[in-house]
Amino acid sequence: MQPTPDFDPGKLAKSLLRRSRQGALATLMAGSGDPYCSLVNLASHPDGSPILLISGLAVHTRNILADSRVSLMLDERAAGDPLEGARIMLSGHAEPADADKDLLRRRYLNAHPSAGAFVSFKDFSFFRIRPTGTHLVAGFGRIVDLKPEQFLTDLTGAEDLLTAEEGAVEHMNADHREAMGLYATKLLGAAAGDWRCTGCDPEGLDMQDGQTVLRLDFPERVADGTALRKMLVRLAGEARTRMNQSATH
Repeated sequence: MQPTPDFDPGKLAKSLLRRSRQGALATLMAGSGDPYCSLVNLASHPDGSPILLISGLAVHTRNILADSRVSLMLDERAAGDPLEGARIMLSGHAEPADADKDLLRRRYLNAHPSAGAFVSFKDFSFFRIRPTGTHLVAGFGRIVDLKPEQFLTDLTGAEDLLTAEEGAVEHMNADHREAMGLYATKLLGAAAGDWRCTGCDPEGLDMQDGQTVLRLDFPERVADGTALRKMLVRLAGEARTRMNQSATH
């Protein structure tokens, strides 16, 4: 079976990477090479690659340090039969964070605020999974293998945006919670809630209310702080227009 014409596997894989907060991590047992699977929390790098915060005392961490090859399964946690929901099996290498440690820490804590209680413990370290590919299963006739360039976000030329991200997230959460609520309810059809921004990148904005995560895709790519502000104002305007239209019908 070939995928149907309206199916965009890259977009769906990107969405799962951005919205997932937990996943099943498969590693290889140090010494024997036997498969080992564990449940982990995760966040996403601006390019979409998974970020892990794991303890050196954990078996999976010891396995990674002996052999960096990993597999990570993410699913959309759909109601009903979980096998009817979309899922990806991502393969890659888990690498200790060095150069981007501050970035990974900020994005991970935005996604998992409770991790602030142990993020500074000496035995905990950040790892980033560098994907080599992914296998997407999204229903009958919708099974596709994807290369990294098909589901990761290209950050080329977006250095200014990455620099502006921290301030933009803080500003949105401090001064524009109403706009966040409008994005969620009017543009994405979600229920009203305490929506806050957890990150942004050239292709979209990530929002979270408790364990519920939304992805707001931008209609055009943005590469700097100025373009980001204009895009967020534009989307807020679209959301308010929809709100006013629904109020008159």
